[in-house]
Amino acid sequence: MEIVYVYQKKRKEFGKQTLFSDKLAELTNEILPDPSLAKNFIERVECNVETQSLPDKSEHEVNTESFTFINRGILHLQGGWPKDVDPSDVEHTIRYRKKIEKDEEYIRSVKGMGDIMEHCIKQNNAIDIYEEYFIDETDTLVTEEPIAKSLNVYKDPNPVKRCASYVSWYPEDGTKIAVAYSVLQFQKMPQNMCLDSYIWDVENPNMPDLTLTPTSPLVCLKYNPKDPHILVGGCYNGLVSYWDTRKGSYPVDSSAIEKSHRDPVYNVQWVQSKSGAEFFSVSTDGQALWWDIRKLSEPTENLWLDPEKNGRIVGGTVLDFETTMPTKFMVGSETGSVFMCNKKAKNPSEKITHIYPGHHGPVYALQRNPFFLKNFLTVGDWTAKIWAEDVKSSIMSTKYSNSYLTDGCWSPTRPSVFYTGKMDGTLDAWDFIFKQNEPTLTIQVCLVCNSPIHCVKVQEHGKLLAATARDGSTTILEVSDLLSKIQPNEKIIFSQMLEREAKREKTLESSAREKRIKAAQKRPNSGSLKPVGTDLNELIKASEEDFYKCIEEDQWEREKMLEKEAKLNAALNAN
Repeated sequence: MEIVYVYQKKRKEFGKQTLFSDKLAELTNEILPDPSLAKNFIERVECNVETQSLPDKSEHEVNTESFTFINRGILHLQGGWPKDVDPSDVEHTIRYRKKIEKDEEYIRSVKGMGDIMEHCIKQNNAIDIYEEYFIDETDTLVTEEPIAKSLNVYKDPNPVKRCASYVSWYPEDGTKIAVAYSVLQFQKMPQNMCLDSYIWDVENPNMPDLTLTPTSPLVCLKYNPKDPHILVGGCYNGLVSYWDTRKGSYPVDSSAIEKSHRDPVYNVQWVQSKSGAEFFSVSTDGQALWWDIRKLSEPTENLWLDPEKNGRIVGGTVLDFETTMPTKFMVGSETGSVFMCNKKAKNPSEKITHIYPGHHGPVYALQRNPFFLKNFLTVGDWTAKIWAEDVKSSIMSTKYSNSYLTDGCWSPTRPSVFYTGKMDGTLDAWDFIFKQNEPTLTIQVCLVCNSPIHCVKVQEHGKLLAATARDGSTTILEVSDLLSKIQPNEKIIFSQMLEREAKREKTLESSAREKRIKAAQKRPNSGSLKPVGTDLNELIKASEEDFYKCIEEDQWEREKMLEKEAKLNAALNAN
């Protein structure tokens, strides 16, 4: 049997093409015969000799019978679940797993079966004969300086530059990013402005991989974690739309204007469900709406953000939903508060279960720690704070920055690392195991114009970081191993740190509560009295005097500092 294999190669891979042409012969040099040299030559009988520049090779072929392998899998659902648990219901299975994992017999059973499984695995192990067993191993703690380098910058290709308001990583391998572009300043949108948003290939910053064309500029945009071909976006006019990248640039479906939000949709989150088609959105109109992409004509549920239950609606700015907690979700508001909500509450008034008084201004970022789900991060005003669910006040926070904070997120690979973006165009990396009073690394993302950072998102593997800016640019940064690889015992140390700070805050809260009770007991009727009339006017007058006095003292100190600087400059000039 003759074996033939055809090698194919593109013409451009051969290199520069060699071109031959006909040319007449020309004499370049002429050596005339010298009869005196004839005596040095001996005439020889004519002979033929063949030479080969390459060694001789022999060819030997062996044909073996081909064998086809087939892989088949078995999906085991029914046998391992009790009769009262529906294996197709995600909530039932998660609840049953948590119940079993708390049982003491579960740990013993796993250990017993683990020994048998380990014995079977070791039978198929390969031994590295070059491995050095007794080498003096150093500590695996990474001691290098934290660094971050810029890989690519993706700029808005339109002449009218818009803010890159949101970025979402491709869920499988992080080879693409979806960026939403819009102008968020009220009534600052220029006429005939392009409405497109784009999906970029990480390796190609010159041209978008796909264009998304909505009916209104996109404020937020998010990939479906179950199906990476599907994206959902929130528009400036309050609509929500979803795209299927296999079906082109235009949205497959959009919500009806009369059933949608009345303000821009600032955040969307996918919900854990059997179909993988459900999500919910929040807007500054004070509503959180649940949607199903199979029917976007109207929302499936809605929640009015009325924390005081008195009709005063609060605008929402950001959402957080954890798939392992299908009934819980959190909403950050314009007032700086964070609302803990329960989707399964019987009455709408009971859906907001707890309120955390977070920041002085709007909450721009809200995310649970991927390793410790009871702790979450909030970013707003000039600081970032870490909270525990069962504590009313924050347990840790960063120092107040000179510039306003705009966004933040946890590292998916290191439990103690998070990132914050600021209005001055810088991005801070915080590592709370090593430093709490200042950031571990500060990166100037926008080198030219110091444009404010608007959105910060980390890739699933923790190595790449995407930061969008108000000038329409999106920068991909690669961080060093110190910020992306988990350190020895880091999880245990940070867990102990969170528990210690939570206990401290609980102790302070109980102490303050006892003091308030004692003060109320000493003045039993003073709780219902409020300053009125002349007493209120006197209090206002006293507070105004204190305020102006503080301003005068501050101004006097500044004048003294300026005088000292002037004297010092004069002395230097004289020398």
